[in-house]
Amino acid sequence: MEMRDLKVHFDLRASALARLIGGGGETVKAVDGVNITLRRGEVLGLVGESGSGKTTLGRALLGLVRPTSGQIMYGEQDLAKLPQRHLRLLRRRLQMVFQDPHAALNPAMDLRTAIGHPLRIHGLVSNKDEARARVVDALERVGLTPAKQFLDKLPAELSGGQKQRAVIARAIICGPELLVADEPISMLDMSVRAKILELMLDLKRELDLTYVYITHDLATAKFFCDRVAIMYLGRVVEIGPTEEIFADPKHPYTRALLGAVPDPDPERQVPRDLPRGEIPDAAAPPHGCAFHPRCPLAFEPCGWEARDLRAMFERRWIQFGEDMLSKEEPLVSSLNDVGPGEKVARLRVPSGRQLSELTQLFDEARAETPDDPLWRGVESIDSDDDAVVVRFRTGIDPGLLRQNDVDVACHLHDPSLRPVAQ
Repeated sequence: MEMRDLKVHFDLRASALARLIGGGGETVKAVDGVNITLRRGEVLGLVGESGSGKTTLGRALLGLVRPTSGQIMYGEQDLAKLPQRHLRLLRRRLQMVFQDPHAALNPAMDLRTAIGHPLRIHGLVSNKDEARARVVDALERVGLTPAKQFLDKLPAELSGGQKQRAVIARAIICGPELLVADEPISMLDMSVRAKILELMLDLKRELDLTYVYITHDLATAKFFCDRVAIMYLGRVVEIGPTEEIFADPKHPYTRALLGAVPDPDPERQVPRDLPRGEIPDAAAPPHGCAFHPRCPLAFEPCGWEARDLRAMFERRWIQFGEDMLSKEEPLVSSLNDVGPGEKVARLRVPSGRQLSELTQLFDEARAETPDDPLWRGVESIDSDDDAVVVRFRTGIDPGLLRQNDVDVACHLHDPSLRPVAQ
């Protein structure tokens, strides 16, 4: 399977007035230009924070979410353009294991009915005895033995691990080639997580399966995946063999994720250079590199913009307290109206205040935090009669660059853009 410039965008509902006059709402770019080739027999991990687009990408591969543009080539077929009736015929070969096993099973169906249902839908059995035999085989493959004791059980009679095994049995009963597993162990007790992953690896070998494994847990990705794709705000920022990504992460975001992995040894002190702030709004992503507002290594071409200035002052007020907030916030209140992507911030002097106060504020902020990456993106700070004007350098949207066996979207690895002192 090959994804080519795959995009999945969702339109947010506009206000009643905007709809009346023909204006549209904001657009969330859940998946924004992903290019991945999925190899037969491998386990590809999609890793990232909540909101990174990994689940949307996994659902798009199965036609559960319609792509906005791009291609999903499965053999000679483009799944992105197939009508639903044709996609339905492919469900036998493309299946999904959902995150919540408690919600994935119909509480009114016994396992005989729930697991055998796909066989009836696709016309793969001719009678009840054949369907029962297939269900028994699927139950035994996933470790629900003796299978006859589970056929008439309802989901409420099963533990969380048993429910997930039943969900996996339903996914494999039609003989699929690809399983998209959306955080299949996150809702389970720690005691059964490893057993479920080991089961999935056994099924991979027995049935020649290919997996797309969606997770936010790098520890399980290291154990389970052959390759890992790190996603951030709808894009792949790093992809490569699991061993190489864990041994030598190239992207600052990947390094931050690895730094957040808990260490089982309480005596060992591990440096945790976690990214500052929170993941940005996907409806208004940052200009240039989407990670630059949180990146400690960001520099001139990373895509600085006027709203980054507001974030810098907020970090300053958190550091120095409420007194500084009450004194300085009115001076820069015009930053509240700055929109996404604006390369010039014009801060007008509020009524009753002096231009010298505003220029002094910038001098102090720069002197107190000279290493803040923001200042590397500032082209100039000028003043006129009633305002301070801050101009930012033009940002560049990073594409994936080859580094050994890893592709990484980061200007730090572009020889034409790399800073002098990295």
